[in-house]
Amino acid sequence: MSARILMLCVLLATALAGCAGQTRIDDRFAASLSDPYRLGSGDQLRVVVFGQEGLTNSYLVDAVGNISMPLVGTIPAQGRTPQEIERAVTSALAGGYLRNPSVSVQVETYRPFFILGEVRNPGKFTYVDELTGRRAVAIAGGFTPRAVERQIEISRVVDGVVMEARVPIDYPVLPGDTIRVLERWF
Repeated sequence: MSARILMLCVLLATALAGCAGQTRIDDRFAASLSDPYRLGSGDQLRVVVFGQEGLTNSYLVDAVGNISMPLVGTIPAQGRTPQEIERAVTSALAGGYLRNPSVSVQVETYRPFFILGEVRNPGKFTYVDELTGRRAVAIAGGFTPRAVERQIEISRVVDGVVMEARVPIDYPVLPGDTIRVLERWF
Protein backbone atom coordinates (compact mmCIF):
# COMPACT_ATOMS: atom_id res chain seq x y z
CA MET A 1 0.00 0.00 0.00
CA SER A 2 2.73 2.49 0.92
CA ALA A 3 4.64 1.67 -2.30
CA ARG A 4 1.52 2.62 -4.33
CA ILE A 5 1.19 5.92 -2.47
CA LEU A 6 4.88 6.64 -2.97
CA MET A 7 4.59 5.85 -6.71
CA LEU A 8 1.50 8.07 -6.98
CA CYS A 9 3.35 10.93 -5.26
CA VAL A 10 6.30 10.56 -7.64
CA LEU A 11 4.01 10.60 -10.68
CA LEU A 12 2.11 13.63 -9.37
CA ALA A 13 5.36 15.51 -8.64
CA THR A 14 6.64 14.70 -12.15
CA ALA A 15 3.42 15.96 -13.73
CA LEU A 16 3.52 19.17 -11.71
CA ALA A 17 7.17 19.73 -12.55
CA GLY A 18 6.27 19.53 -16.25
CA CYS A 19 3.61 22.20 -15.78
CA ALA A 20 6.01 24.48 -13.92
CA GLY A 21 8.24 24.83 -16.98
CA GLN A 22 5.44 26.28 -19.10
CA THR A 23 5.23 30.05 -19.16
CA ARG A 24 2.70 32.49 -20.58
CA ILE A 25 4.11 35.96 -21.13
CA ASP A 26 1.67 38.87 -21.30
CA ASP A 27 1.65 40.52 -24.75
CA ARG A 28 2.40 43.99 -23.33
CA PHE A 29 5.34 42.58 -21.35
CA ALA A 30 6.78 40.92 -24.46
CA ALA A 31 6.11 44.01 -26.62
CA SER A 32 8.16 46.16 -24.22
CA LEU A 33 11.29 44.60 -25.76
CA SER A 34 10.62 46.26 -29.12
CA ASP A 35 9.30 49.58 -27.78
CA PRO A 36 11.58 52.63 -27.93
CA TYR A 37 13.68 53.03 -24.80
CA ARG A 38 11.96 55.12 -22.12
CA LEU A 39 14.09 57.04 -19.64
CA GLY A 40 13.85 56.56 -15.91
CA SER A 41 15.50 57.58 -12.67
CA GLY A 42 19.17 56.63 -12.69
CA ASP A 43 19.79 57.00 -16.44
CA GLN A 44 22.78 59.19 -17.32
CA LEU A 45 22.29 61.30 -20.47
CA ARG A 46 24.94 62.92 -22.64
CA VAL A 47 23.51 66.19 -23.98
CA VAL A 48 25.54 67.86 -26.72
CA VAL A 49 24.61 71.42 -27.73
CA PHE A 50 26.73 72.07 -30.81
CA GLY A 51 28.82 75.21 -30.51
CA GLN A 52 27.96 75.62 -26.80
CA GLU A 53 30.59 73.85 -24.72
CA GLY A 54 29.15 75.26 -21.49
CA LEU A 55 25.85 73.44 -22.06
CA THR A 56 27.33 70.20 -23.35
CA ASN A 57 27.54 67.82 -20.40
CA SER A 58 26.29 64.60 -18.77
CA TYR A 59 23.02 64.88 -16.88
CA LEU A 60 21.52 62.37 -14.46
CA VAL A 61 17.79 61.67 -14.46
CA ASP A 62 17.04 62.36 -10.79
CA ALA A 63 14.77 60.46 -8.40
CA VAL A 64 11.77 62.56 -9.49
CA GLY A 65 12.47 61.84 -13.17
CA ASN A 66 13.91 65.20 -14.27
CA ILE A 67 17.18 66.54 -15.62
CA SER A 68 18.42 70.02 -14.72
CA MET A 69 20.37 72.06 -17.26
CA PRO A 70 21.85 75.55 -17.18
CA LEU A 71 19.65 78.22 -18.83
CA VAL A 72 16.65 75.93 -19.40
CA GLY A 73 16.23 74.59 -15.88
CA THR A 74 14.31 71.41 -15.15
CA ILE A 75 13.14 69.17 -17.99
CA PRO A 76 10.87 66.19 -17.28
CA ALA A 77 12.55 63.01 -18.56
CA GLN A 78 10.70 60.13 -16.86
CA GLY A 79 8.96 57.94 -19.46
CA ARG A 80 10.23 59.96 -22.42
CA THR A 81 12.58 58.82 -25.18
CA PRO A 82 16.00 60.44 -25.71
CA GLN A 83 14.61 61.93 -28.95
CA GLU A 84 11.77 63.58 -27.02
CA ILE A 85 14.31 65.09 -24.59
CA GLU A 86 16.32 66.30 -27.57
CA ARG A 87 13.26 68.16 -28.92
CA ALA A 88 12.42 69.56 -25.45
CA VAL A 89 15.96 70.91 -24.92
CA THR A 90 16.03 72.34 -28.46
CA SER A 91 12.69 74.07 -27.91
CA ALA A 92 13.73 75.45 -24.50
CA LEU A 93 17.01 76.82 -25.87
CA ALA A 94 15.28 78.35 -28.91
CA GLY A 95 12.89 80.18 -26.58
CA GLY A 96 15.18 83.16 -26.08
CA TYR A 97 18.66 81.72 -25.48
CA LEU A 98 20.04 80.49 -28.82
CA ARG A 99 19.15 80.89 -32.47
CA ASN A 100 18.67 77.56 -34.23
CA PRO A 101 20.17 75.34 -31.51
CA SER A 102 21.38 71.93 -32.58
CA VAL A 103 21.04 69.37 -29.80
CA SER A 104 21.89 65.68 -29.52
CA VAL A 105 20.86 63.45 -26.60
CA GLN A 106 22.14 59.92 -26.00
CA VAL A 107 21.95 57.54 -23.06
CA GLU A 108 25.47 57.46 -21.66
CA THR A 109 24.78 54.98 -18.83
CA TYR A 110 21.57 53.00 -18.36
CA ARG A 111 19.91 52.70 -14.97
CA PRO A 112 20.88 49.57 -13.04
CA PHE A 113 19.04 46.27 -12.85
CA PHE A 114 18.38 44.40 -9.63
CA ILE A 115 18.63 40.69 -8.91
CA LEU A 116 17.48 38.81 -5.83
CA GLY A 117 16.63 35.31 -4.74
CA GLU A 118 18.81 32.28 -5.29
CA VAL A 119 22.02 33.94 -6.50
CA ARG A 120 25.32 34.18 -4.65
CA ASN A 121 25.49 38.02 -4.60
CA PRO A 122 22.05 39.61 -4.87
CA GLY A 123 21.89 43.37 -5.35
CA LYS A 124 22.05 46.26 -7.80
CA PHE A 125 24.26 45.97 -10.88
CA THR A 126 25.24 48.11 -13.85
CA TYR A 127 23.24 47.31 -16.97
CA VAL A 128 25.20 46.00 -19.98
CA ASP A 129 24.02 45.69 -23.58
CA GLU A 130 22.29 42.46 -24.64
CA LEU A 131 21.72 41.40 -21.04
CA THR A 132 19.77 38.17 -20.51
CA GLY A 133 18.68 36.41 -17.33
CA ARG A 134 21.60 33.97 -17.64
CA ARG A 135 24.12 36.81 -17.96
CA ALA A 136 22.52 38.67 -15.04
CA VAL A 137 22.89 35.57 -12.87
CA ALA A 138 26.56 35.31 -13.90
CA ILE A 139 27.10 38.98 -12.95
CA ALA A 140 25.52 38.20 -9.55
CA GLY A 141 27.99 35.38 -8.90
CA GLY A 142 25.97 32.43 -10.21
CA PHE A 143 23.19 30.26 -8.86
CA THR A 144 22.99 28.94 -5.32
CA PRO A 145 22.55 25.15 -5.01
CA ARG A 146 18.78 25.56 -4.44
CA ALA A 147 18.10 27.74 -7.50
CA VAL A 148 15.68 26.98 -10.31
CA GLU A 149 18.03 27.26 -13.28
CA ARG A 150 15.62 27.19 -16.23
CA GLN A 151 13.43 30.22 -15.57
CA ILE A 152 13.40 33.52 -13.70
CA GLU A 153 10.79 36.05 -12.69
CA ILE A 154 11.15 39.59 -14.04
CA SER A 155 9.36 42.68 -12.69
CA ARG A 156 9.25 45.50 -15.24
CA VAL A 157 7.41 48.81 -15.57
CA VAL A 158 5.33 48.73 -18.77
CA ASP A 159 3.23 51.79 -19.62
CA GLY A 160 3.52 53.00 -16.02
CA VAL A 161 2.35 49.68 -14.55
CA VAL A 162 4.59 47.16 -12.79
CA MET A 163 4.22 43.80 -14.52
CA GLU A 164 5.71 40.45 -13.57
CA ALA A 165 6.37 37.43 -15.75
CA ARG A 166 8.09 34.10 -15.36
CA VAL A 167 10.34 33.76 -18.37
CA PRO A 168 13.02 31.40 -19.69
CA ILE A 169 16.53 31.99 -18.30
CA ASP A 170 17.77 33.43 -21.64
CA TYR A 171 15.00 36.06 -21.85
CA PRO A 172 16.22 39.65 -22.41
CA VAL A 173 16.55 41.94 -19.38
CA LEU A 174 15.99 45.70 -19.67
CA PRO A 175 17.43 48.56 -17.59
CA GLY A 176 15.52 48.97 -14.34
CA ASP A 177 14.22 45.38 -14.32
CA THR A 178 14.13 43.39 -11.09
CA ILE A 179 15.01 39.73 -11.52
CA ARG A 180 14.09 37.09 -8.99
CA VAL A 181 15.77 33.70 -9.18
CA LEU A 182 13.33 31.18 -7.80
CA GLU A 183 14.01 28.50 -5.20
CA ARG A 184 13.38 24.87 -6.12
CA TRP A 185 11.57 22.63 -3.71
CA PHE A 186 13.35 19.37 -4.47
